[in-house]
Amino acid sequence: MSTAWIAGGWLLAALTMAAADNPKAGGGGRFTLSSPDLAEGKTIAAAQVFNGFGCSGGNISPALSWSNPPAGTLSFALLVHDPDAPTGSGWWHWVVYNIPATTTSLPAGAGDPKKSLMPAGAIQGRTDFGTTGYGGPCPPPGKPHRYYFRLYALKVEKLDIPADASPALIGFNVNFASLGKAELMGLYGR
Repeated sequence: MSTAWIAGGWLLAALTMAAADNPKAGGGGRFTLSSPDLAEGKTIAAAQVFNGFGCSGGNISPALSWSNPPAGTLSFALLVHDPDAPTGSGWWHWVVYNIPATTTSLPAGAGDPKKSLMPAGAIQGRTDFGTTGYGGPCPPPGKPHRYYFRLYALKVEKLDIPADASPALIGFNVNFASLGKAELMGLYGR
């Protein structure tokens, strides 16, 4: 193995990693996530708030759409996390993976497994509520919490993980296979 090949291989790896971090790598503009139900940095509506634990909301997952995923995207994963929850590790509100690469949106209510609104092959993982599907915001009284809706473009068609995997294990696998991410952050307090 020549030094030139090793240096060339390192350069190729560096360029590949740089392209993965480049939001314009897909050629069509920046990888974005949008929603008619969520506005960046604004209060999350009652329709999306959890119904329980002292909260009374609709617990309806928001409609989401995305565009311009990075080149090489073979699937998507959606992770919704509240880093401000007083647990030491935050709170996972929605975990979806193996979303087909041809998918560009999820309708409102897709987070309810009973409605069967997810694209074929997509898996809703277990959340910190102990169930699958969407669980809306319901922080303890006090300062509003941040809720990050992060959509990851993945370089694999499927994540091969157990159906009952923890959100942390799913997150590890998602981050390992990620080509890029798009996000929205909403606020909610009571």
